Amino acid sequence: MLIDAHCHLDFAAFDTDREIVIKRAQAAGVCHFIVPATTRECWQGVLALGQRIDVSVCLGLHPYFMDSHEPDDVAALGEVLAAHPGVVGIGECGVDARFPETLEAQWALFDAQLKLAKQRRLPVVVHCVQANDQVAKRLRQLALPAGGLIHGFAGSPEQAQAFLDLGFMLGLGGALTYPRAKRLHRAVAALPDNGFVLETDSPDMPLKGCQGERNEPSQVARVCQAVASLRGEASATIAAQSTANVRALFQPAAL
Repeated sequence: MLIDAHCHLDFAAFDTDREIVIKRAQAAGVCHFIVPATTRECWQGVLALGQRIDVSVCLGLHPYFMDSHEPDDVAALGEVLAAHPGVVGIGECGVDARFPETLEAQWALFDAQLKLAKQRRLPVVVHCVQANDQVAKRLRQLALPAGGLIHGFAGSPEQAQAFLDLGFMLGLGGALTYPRAKRLHRAVAALPDNGFVLETDSPDMPLKGCQGERNEPSQVARVCQAVASLRGEASATIAAQSTANVRALFQPAAL
């Protein structure tokens, strides 16, 4: 049994064939999907997906969409979370250092969501690009009670250990299917069994050989195979470990 621990099934890229995409994933062995929100505008669509028995959802404000966020969005997020106790986490939130012009505002928004996660004792789904060390430092300062997921991890073994020491899990996706990702490969090989989950970030983060194509949750099966190869284990073992880790982290009622 596989779980895609991070996929954006609410995105417009799936509007014309969402059910077909889900059925294709199910045929590949994917039984559950964790869908994080990225902007306030999409919260209701994500919550609607969460009515499905095979979907669990997170709500948050993504650093990529700073132009879309409003000053009262974090307060609104707290209200929506209070009204929807089935939401399993806060995110996707975080910091993306590729956009220095908004970096100060990104940190402020991230910090506000981290404090909300601490208050509500929910795990966070963290988007962290070119900022692993700085994000780890902030997470260490806040000591979140429910930990979280470092989505799309692509760092070093040392950075992986820093997040693990803080009680976070690492999301493993398409990046590790590229032969040039040697540093990431070393990190994946060294992870403890309870330190990772499998994800696709669909429709983004395409796997090797699929560049330029829409990514889909069915590809989590290929991610699983790649992780198994790096760790010298059976794919079924990796799938079982990831599934157990998703359950432990998000505690979705449907699983």
